[in-house]
Amino acid sequence: MADSDLPADDDGPEEPTGRDGDGRRRDDEMSLKPSGRFVAIVLGLVVLYVAVNFVDVWLGTRAKYEGSAPAAVVLGAAQYNGRPSAALQGRLDRAANLYLDDRVQLVVVTGGGQATDITTEAKTGYDYLRESASIPDEDLRLEVDGTSTYESLSAVSRFLANEEIEEVIIVTDPFHAKRSSLTAKEVGLEPRVSVTEAATSNERLAQETLAVAVGRLIGFRRIDAYLS
Repeated sequence: MADSDLPADDDGPEEPTGRDGDGRRRDDEMSLKPSGRFVAIVLGLVVLYVAVNFVDVWLGTRAKYEGSAPAAVVLGAAQYNGRPSAALQGRLDRAANLYLDDRVQLVVVTGGGQATDITTEAKTGYDYLRESASIPDEDLRLEVDGTSTYESLSAVSRFLANEEIEEVIIVTDPFHAKRSSLTAKEVGLEPRVSVTEAATSNERLAQETLAVAVGRLIGFRRIDAYLS
């Protein structure tokens, strides 16, 4: 029998010419790595952005502007039938000190009221400053319709423009300082901030960090309905 008629040696199955299962898995893993890195980068940037805003909010709690301005703007807080809450009284006392130290010529009190209230936050503040600090009527301004920081500051910006006033000192609690300042800039004011001595909780810092982070991206007017 000729050698050519002998059966070929069986050396086992032939190597496939295409990629095997392990090869496909390796390719799949390699294709996933870039997307995984992209997700990690995005998450890292989000964490960094939130951290930067947290630091800004925290630094705002220490804001005590020592200069002067044409007007102080007292942001509203709760009142009880014409009696200011501790938060509102702290803000009013701070504004009164600015006025009595000749660092502002006007004091603007802001804030509307609930449907069942007999008065507004602004009117409560007005009465308190007239009685406790003897600030004359001609040096007081009232914004009585605002139900949020944005609404109040937007209204204040409009009527102070009639008196050619843009530079103001915002008076509020420490946790609220950064958002108030950014909102004031958005509505056309040139704000400085002077905070009260009120304590700031971690919960408040977290809430304000989220508000500032989102507001910087889409504008504080757009998130106004969710803020106070």
